[in-house]
Amino acid sequence: MTTKIQELLTDKPEGLQVFTAKDFSSDQEVRWCPGCGDYSILKQVQTVMPQLGHRKEDIVFISGIGCSSRFPYYMDTYGMHSIHGRATAVATGLKLARPELSVWVITGDGDGLSIGAAHTLHMLRRNPDLNVLLFNNQIYGLTKGQYSPTSELGKVTKSTPYGSTDQPFNPLALALGANATFVARSLDRDPKHMQEMLLRADRHRGTSFLEIYQNCNVFNDGAFFAFTEKETKPDTVLFLKHGEPMIFGKNQDKGIRLDGLKPEVVQLGEVWSAADLLVHDEHDYLKATLLSRFFDMPEISHTENGVEVSGFPRPVGVLFEQTRPTYEVLVNQQIEEERTRKGNGDLAALIAGKDVWEVV
Repeated sequence: MTTKIQELLTDKPEGLQVFTAKDFSSDQEVRWCPGCGDYSILKQVQTVMPQLGHRKEDIVFISGIGCSSRFPYYMDTYGMHSIHGRATAVATGLKLARPELSVWVITGDGDGLSIGAAHTLHMLRRNPDLNVLLFNNQIYGLTKGQYSPTSELGKVTKSTPYGSTDQPFNPLALALGANATFVARSLDRDPKHMQEMLLRADRHRGTSFLEIYQNCNVFNDGAFFAFTEKETKPDTVLFLKHGEPMIFGKNQDKGIRLDGLKPEVVQLGEVWSAADLLVHDEHDYLKATLLSRFFDMPEISHTENGVEVSGFPRPVGVLFEQTRPTYEVLVNQQIEEERTRKGNGDLAALIAGKDVWEVV
């Protein structure tokens, strides 16, 4: 176990039953395609669950529709396989009714950002204490390979045979725009990092939005290989560490600095040093917004061998975190205040009250 993960577990409650990852594995046969990135995510979640310090009966997984949404069947906890795009709404209702529960939302780029986009946005701005895992594979996998809200421009699929003309969603920028209080990204092929992000998400009080790059090896194989494979990962991924300069590269010889308000990639050495670089601050909304736009800012693109590339690494880790009262706390506080002021309500009196209409 890494030092970082050990630090996150220092406040684990004592006296609870000790579980193992196997205790969170159900008796259901896992029905994902062999090689799917979902297997890794399931494994990391089951590995992390015993470390969270929650009673097993207080953990709930809620999903919508899609390959990712089979998740509740494979977790030996309470759960619900809900309606397409509505997992966030169902989970919010559950958290309002049972605030003590640890509620996890499992969704995909299609489920959460297409039919469920409005529900996702309103959940984020309300800030219930939910942990949202958005599996992003940039495709509709369950329905056999249509383009999704995160598919890139020009993507050729069964529903876009001549290439997609839609501008793709940027999930983390979307979350930040909705005033999310915890925004992070991880990778299906980096188990240790994903475990750390899952622990961070659980510790956060409020909505934790964790985007996970997940490979669909049947309908969109290799979509994120530039960020997950050993040969290219060091030069394409910026692992964010709070309070540390933004350094990346195979030899840790590249960095991000600001030229006025414009970010740029610089080579460390004779001209630039770590002291010149942008320092990551998880609580700085403007820096988080800048980081979220590294892969879709046309004004900082350039051309190499006739191909337009951003030249910027993909930020991975916690982009932003802030403390804000949770939705369930505010709602239940309001109910208690009104109950103190007016007394307990009377449903029968309300139904038979003055506001009645006679239809003639």
